[in-house]
Amino acid sequence: MADRARLTRRAMVAGSIGAVAGLAGAATAEAEPDSRPGGVSFALTVTGVKPTAGRAFVIIARTGDLSDDAPEPRDNLQDSVPLSVPFFGLDVPMMRPGAAIVLRDGNEVVGAPLASFADIPPGEYVVQGFFTTYETNRRSDGSVVQVHWPSGDGGDIWHSPGNVYSTPKTIRIDGRTGTVRLTLDQVIGPVDPIPPGGTGQQGNPAESKHVKRMKIRSELLSRFWGRDVYLGADILLPEGYDSPANQHVRYPMELEVGHYAEGGGRPHGFDEALGDDFSRWWVSADATRFISVQVRSENPFYDDSYNVNSANLGPYGDAINTELLPAVDRRFRTIGQRWGRTVTGGSTGGWIAAATLVLYPDLYAGAWAGYPDPLDFRAHQLVNLYDDANAYVIDNPWEVVPRPSARRRTGDTWWTMGQENAYERAVASRGRSQGQWDIWQAVFGPQGKDGYPSPIWDKRTGAVDHTVAAYWQQHSELSSIVTANWATLGPKIAGRLHVYVGTEDTYFLNNGVQLFEQKTDKLTGPKPDFQFIYGVGQPHGWQPVSDQEIFTTMADFLARHAPAGTDTSGWRGREQPPAVMLKPGRQVV
Repeated sequence: MADRARLTRRAMVAGSIGAVAGLAGAATAEAEPDSRPGGVSFALTVTGVKPTAGRAFVIIARTGDLSDDAPEPRDNLQDSVPLSVPFFGLDVPMMRPGAAIVLRDGNEVVGAPLASFADIPPGEYVVQGFFTTYETNRRSDGSVVQVHWPSGDGGDIWHSPGNVYSTPKTIRIDGRTGTVRLTLDQVIGPVDPIPPGGTGQQGNPAESKHVKRMKIRSELLSRFWGRDVYLGADILLPEGYDSPANQHVRYPMELEVGHYAEGGGRPHGFDEALGDDFSRWWVSADATRFISVQVRSENPFYDDSYNVNSANLGPYGDAINTELLPAVDRRFRTIGQRWGRTVTGGSTGGWIAAATLVLYPDLYAGAWAGYPDPLDFRAHQLVNLYDDANAYVIDNPWEVVPRPSARRRTGDTWWTMGQENAYERAVASRGRSQGQWDIWQAVFGPQGKDGYPSPIWDKRTGAVDHTVAAYWQQHSELSSIVTANWATLGPKIAGRLHVYVGTEDTYFLNNGVQLFEQKTDKLTGPKPDFQFIYGVGQPHGWQPVSDQEIFTTMADFLARHAPAGTDTSGWRGREQPPAVMLKPGRQVV
């Protein structure tokens, strides 16, 4: 269904209007002269945590950048808005509490969107120090990596438990500022990612009549990472599930895939107060009766695992499909068979939905994939990983042109590939930024000699590594996997994949869908009969019908594929699916 969390990566740009009450009167940070003429540097002292490796930051904002929704400089940083307030990062091999960490131009500090402290115009700013803590993991593959494990925060580095920050302070930056000293003494406390009857940090609701929670320790992932790793699920139950009259009914399961805790931890944003159309429909007599399951698989590289096995994240695909979902089947009255399961999602979830059907064809009856991440790496957004020499620019005889990464509805460039990757490079080295490009190389690519994801391109220059690209094609490009394995996959997934996307997707994801369609359309024995629906002029997040109508379509699909004699009256519903969702092949609407 619609990916509510990633309309610009994970969230559409939030308004940032007005100053925060009280910041204007914040104390001025201690400063002392810098030995370099006109230079500014920052000395950060961390307290309240044990010695650890990590990354230190200085975040710099104008008072006008801050708002009630983003009251501190760190609140303005997210991978969905790479052109936000300036910040600067530095790897710290070992942080010792009380010892100063100095950030200044020339000592391997990486900044975005400004490259150096010298680029900051003279003026008054609100500054904040921040430190991300890293845990050392000795994995079963023999690699040793230092990463930050999220814990109920969905991979939001700037609000993740265990990280440390300073109280924002107002200073003036100019040629006389010198060294600014900041004390990082605020430790972000723990949060239960799936609160048992309580409310989590991210606003996740308590269990209710329709919404339930699960959490399991994954044996597969714990073995891979050398530490306890948990998976969670939010379960939306159908109306009447607890009724004595329905205790004999087993329900089809919809796996809703995508980002961490979408809909506030409620599948499809279901509201127990019935404050929206979907929630009112869900409890109505017309609705189909599904058990909807939303997986939580945040990890050190992103807010979601992409539900596949990968060299860098470990066996998340097997863990979700052979450990978590069977646990859901045991606790709830799901049909528990392939013909009674579907998978849906948009954007990240769109790729996951398609990949889940392709990689686990014996477990799912069909997939509905909206505006998916690249299905063919000849269009990794706008980068052809096999032919392009550089991801950041389009080469021309006389002048290079920056390659866009996101576009507005007007067609204007929102930000470029270089700018978005510069944000990630400032957040972390070795692909640990929790950003979109870094998770793609972690999920799709091989492990490097240092144990971290092997870069698909040089993060500083954009030069593409075509050897790594060849690995991507073999292991993760869905168009290649489908065509290479069609003899065995075809009989299982023909007529079961449904894809929809706007022709002007914000991130150019329609290009990958079209290449996937063209490549798979040539297959025979059997004919694929995949469905492709294109919304003319529509951006990222477009879907041809409502979530309610997709559920109705899935119920009709499952009823038609159910074993002969199956009683579907307990979950079928009274509505009929819309015509646009019933035709295989290409449709333009």
